[in-house]
Amino acid sequence: MSYVPPHLRAASAAAPSLDALSNNSVRSNARSNSDGCENDQKISSQNPNVSQSKFSSGNAGARRVANFAAQSRSAAVPEPVFEQWKPSERVFRLKPEQIEEVRMRLNVDVAVAPDSQTAPAPIETFTDMCLHVDIMKDIAFHEYTRPTPIQAQAMPVALCGRDLLGCAETGSGKTAAFAIPMIQHCLAQPPVRRGDGPLALVLAPTRELAQQIEKEVKAFSRSLESFRTAIVVGGTNIAEQRSDLRAGVHIVVATPGRFIDHLQQGNTSLSRISFVVLDEADRMLDMGFEPQIQEVMCNLPVNHQTLLFSATMPVEIEALAQEYLKKPVQVKVGKVSSPTANVSQVLEKVAENEKIDRLLSLLVEEASQAERSGRALPLTIVFVERKTRCDEVAEALLAQGLHAVALHGGRSQSEREAALRDFRNGLTNILVATDVASRGLDVTGVAHVVNLDLPKTMEDYVHRIGRTGRAGSTGQATSFYTDRDMFLVAHIRKAIADAESGNTVAYATGKVARKKEREAAAAHREARLALSKLSVNGPASINIEDKYKYMFTPTNMKREGAADEAWDD
Repeated sequence: MSYVPPHLRAASAAAPSLDALSNNSVRSNARSNSDGCENDQKISSQNPNVSQSKFSSGNAGARRVANFAAQSRSAAVPEPVFEQWKPSERVFRLKPEQIEEVRMRLNVDVAVAPDSQTAPAPIETFTDMCLHVDIMKDIAFHEYTRPTPIQAQAMPVALCGRDLLGCAETGSGKTAAFAIPMIQHCLAQPPVRRGDGPLALVLAPTRELAQQIEKEVKAFSRSLESFRTAIVVGGTNIAEQRSDLRAGVHIVVATPGRFIDHLQQGNTSLSRISFVVLDEADRMLDMGFEPQIQEVMCNLPVNHQTLLFSATMPVEIEALAQEYLKKPVQVKVGKVSSPTANVSQVLEKVAENEKIDRLLSLLVEEASQAERSGRALPLTIVFVERKTRCDEVAEALLAQGLHAVALHGGRSQSEREAALRDFRNGLTNILVATDVASRGLDVTGVAHVVNLDLPKTMEDYVHRIGRTGRAGSTGQATSFYTDRDMFLVAHIRKAIADAESGNTVAYATGKVARKKEREAAAAHREARLALSKLSVNGPASINIEDKYKYMFTPTNMKREGAADEAWDD
């Protein structure tokens, strides 16, 4: 059954379907490896080249869908073109042992299914990738010198038409890794006509990330005449988006909900999409976008290429890849989902009612030091738990003469865009944000991340501090904590110790893992409560699960008490 947004469900119950309104039954082909989609797919007897989704809507909406679909069917949909790409002759002649040596140097791990052909070799220069001449102009214009590790391996996979499951830490250059091959793919397709397109689709979880992706796509297509992109997100003028889509576009960057809205209104179609990217897929699943993702993926033309990028690899992502990707090449770079070694992490125990005062003291002192040295306060992001607290902290910083702005889901899209623009341009030094800014936000020069309120999970902590120390630079993360955060603090301390000793930092990710983490945290709090009662009431029998015992060693108890400041030094 097709996904219908809540605001259309009542109307759609009584409305005729698109199939009933159109003279020709428009049906969509299912990918051979997507069994879950097959029940929603039908094949057109009159034009098998056309792929169109069966979107339900109200009477007026269904008529718009039918009319636009009829217009799209008036001319045959061109078959997608998948070029036979080859790297430079030098890379093509590399021997298997040389390829493995490059991967080891880049810290890249590559895996393919047993019945698949081997993955293409990583490429360490853009010149050896044999890209379109105009794309190379834009790479040179933006002074990109060498591909990052994820780009070096993921781009050849994408360029040769293979499905890809990419996983790398934040700030590793994933966006360019799919944007450049996507533009190259679009340039090989038959021309886009009015009402056509898109040829490629990128789905992202948040407006901010979608805007950032579109900016990157435009950066690498600036030299291409008549190359059009559209951004489709909530909170902005839908009429302008409708106009852009109907004019015909090459690439659409969208959040899932708003893209489904445009499909239901008949403003665009899936019939020519042959390149799909699911970016920050783990975050999209966390936010409940799985029905919209399924609705899009199950109604695509048969011949398409799918790239799935995620900063973590929970079981939900593996299941998503198994359902929608065909024999993908899996590329992992570095210590996925671990705190980056480029970030210096400080933990500071602060009473709840003293947090804001301590933050003001910290940032005022940093501002004074910067002024004495003749430079501006470094860009700083302060993460808080709630929207109301976000505004409260920003106002307190402004009252101290610091340039601060709030960013959270309760602000309008124009306010959010203005806040990010001022922060990126350095007009505002401090961004106070909820977790809306914890993923995908790439601002050059962020030197300090402050967790005024720690998140609930280690995974969210990693994403937050990943806003600094990006692309090889160094950064600092300061986290205030209280007794309620001790379970997470124990994990952070262990991760810091492991990173300093060179050990691999690993922990579970995904919804199931976070549920178990919450349960473990609750058990940890109960154990601490039992210990406090023991100290008051005298010796008593107490059972603590073995997996929590390490948290209650004399050393750890001392660190959690009066000697916490020594750790921070």
